[in-house]
Formats: sequence, structure tokens, C-alpha cells
Amino acid sequence: MSSLATEEFDEASVQDLSDEAVVTKYKTAAEIANKTLEGVISQCLPDKKISDICAFGNLVVQAQCKQIYKTGKISKGLAFPTCISVNNCVCHNSPLPADSGTLKAGDVVKIDLGVHVDGFISVLAHTMVVGRTEESEPITGPLADVLVAGSVAAKVALSEMKVGNTNTAVTQAIAKVAESYGVKQIQGVLMHQMKRYVIDGNKVVLQREDPEHVVDEIEFEANEVYAIDIALSTGDGKPKEQDAKTTVFKRAVEKTYQLKMKASRYLYTAINKEYPSLPFSITCFEDEKQSRLGVTECVKHDLLHSYPVLFEKEGDQVCHVKFTVLVLPSGSLRITNCPTDVVDACVTDKKVDDDCAKLIAELEALELARAEKKAAKKKKPKKKKKKKAAAQESDE
Repeated sequence: MSSLATEEFDEASVQDLSDEAVVTKYKTAAEIANKTLEGVISQCLPDKKISDICAFGNLVVQAQCKQIYKTGKISKGLAFPTCISVNNCVCHNSPLPADSGTLKAGDVVKIDLGVHVDGFISVLAHTMVVGRTEESEPITGPLADVLVAGSVAAKVALSEMKVGNTNTAVTQAIAKVAESYGVKQIQGVLMHQMKRYVIDGNKVVLQREDPEHVVDEIEFEANEVYAIDIALSTGDGKPKEQDAKTTVFKRAVEKTYQLKMKASRYLYTAINKEYPSLPFSITCFEDEKQSRLGVTECVKHDLLHSYPVLFEKEGDQVCHVKFTVLVLPSGSLRITNCPTDVVDACVTDKKVDDDCAKLIAELEALELARAEKKAAKKKKPKKKKKKKAAAQESDE
């Protein structure tokens, strides 16, 4: 778990990507998130308990964080708890063991998690199908359409998220992809700028324009960091809460209240110590009973922001893709994984329009150029040290 006292926050110490040390911390957090995703995918098997998989993901993050920056007082750990949302469940499902179901073959699973190193956050989400192997039949129909649409929408959003472009351009590009594949963007999904210890910054990109969510138009600037968050559905894209208990919260840093219950005080003290500004699940704390009892009073008095578990209608297919983007002068860089194995297994007759195809081609050209530059750097012979060369000459 992370460990950061609230008094340690210092606005003057907040840095951006112009500092190479900051870039390294973002990439280190991304590497841990990527490795954790691989482990969680391996656990998503038939008959596996969902709460166990969430706990596994959280433990992997914590274990890996212990292996880095062992000296000093650098905080590191979960930036968003591992969530496993199944079929028509859209997001934020991190159930208590007593409330947990189990996976079965064919379930469509959305994995969501985040990691931070010194407050610099990397997040991701991935959609997979339980029990699929290389020998499985191709994915077809509405499920194939929504899975491919999620992958394509992520690419066009990344292509549009560059210095000088606007959030409106990203929103409109995603809308074009959704229309092409006959799916809906899920209402209320926001893409935030991320800063040190801030997972939901003030600069926002809408996934779907609607009257209930209006944001200011902004331009992307060099050295900013964003989470691209794509959630699409074969339904109407208007998810609702059902009977699943909310377990994911974030402390409302601007609120104070003198809690009455012992359990509430236990939980709030633990939150202030471990997650003073970032989201968490009450399943992350040692005393689960106290956490479960204490959360009600904390929510009642607005000390916590809730991340409710949301659902589309039964039978609707949902895809969730999320990754972290560094907006660099040379072009935006995705640092958390966006696996394509499930998309590669899809067969659909739908395709994007020419404008979106052009955006994808631009992105692929940028990524190819980066790969070639990286490969050339590796092949470049290292210069011999002058002293060593001089010694060799004298030997001759």
C-alpha cells in the first residue's frame, strides 16, 4: 500500500514531464501496472472467485512496489484498486468475499487498476473473454463489434491527443468510431488529466457528449499526462446502479467531520495514512469488518467520494479500454499496455471511415518511427574510452 501523510503535499514540488526523473517514475509505475495486468489475466479462469482475483492484483502491485526505490521516503502503491467487472457490469466491481461471484467460461471481463510511484500515476483497463484459447472459434456478432470498436476508438483518441489539439476533437473521433461499429459510448465516462497524486485533474475529455456532462474546451499541452478511457456498449450506453455494493471510494480532501463510530474512525485513520488522495477499495484494509461498518458514516458525511458499480442491461456487451498517455512535444506516448489478443480473435464486417483510418495510419507511422529509432540506438556501437584506446595503441 502507499504511505503518505497529508502534510507532505507540496505544490511547489509538483513536476511535469520536462523532468526526466518524473518520466522515469511514470514509466516505472506503468511497468508495474503492465506486469500486474498479465498476472490478473492469468487468474481469470472458470470457477475463480472475483474477490480473490482483485486481492491478487492488489498484492502483486504492493509486492512489486516494495522492490523499487528501497531507500528514501518515496511513496508507491495502488493508485486505483483492482476491479473485475463481468459481462454487462461496466466498472468499479471490487467485491467483498462474502458478496463475490465466480467466473465462468465465456464471461466478458473488464480488468481495471492503477499504480503510482511518488504520486506519478499510471492506469489501465483491459477487456478479455474467460476460457478462450488459440483453438477457440473466432468471436463474431455484437461482441466482436464492440471489442474491435473499443480498440479502434482507443487508437483514434491517442492519435488526436497531441499538442495543440482539443478535447472536442478526441470526443468527436470516438463518436465516429462508435457509429461505424453500431455501438454506444457509455455515458458519464470522463478522461482526466493526471498530476502528482491527482487521478482526476481539472482538464477533462468527454467520451460522449450529453447535456448532463458539459466541460470546457481545452487544448493539450506538452508534458501533460492523461488517461484515455474508452467504455462502449451494444446497449444504450446509460448504465445504472443495481444491487452490487460500492467498495471503491476516494477521500474528499476538502471535507472534515468528527466521526462518532469507532469503526468509522478506524477506517478514516487508515485512509488518511494509506490513501489520502487516491482511490481505494475497503477490501484493501486489514480489518475488513471495521472497514465495512465504518464506511457508511464516512459516506453519509461526505468524507468520501463513491465509485458505484454500474451496469448496462442484462445481455448487453461492454468493452473497457484504458491506458496512460504522456503528451510529449514529439508526439503522445502510450505507456500502459493495450493487449490485442482478444481483438485479434474478432471477425466483423464493420470498418471505420476514411478520417479515422487516416488517424490510425498517422499513429502507426509515429509508433514505427519510434521503434526504428530505438532499434538504431541499440545497434549503435559504443565509443571506446580514450585511455583504453591509447593503451591498445601502445601495445601495438
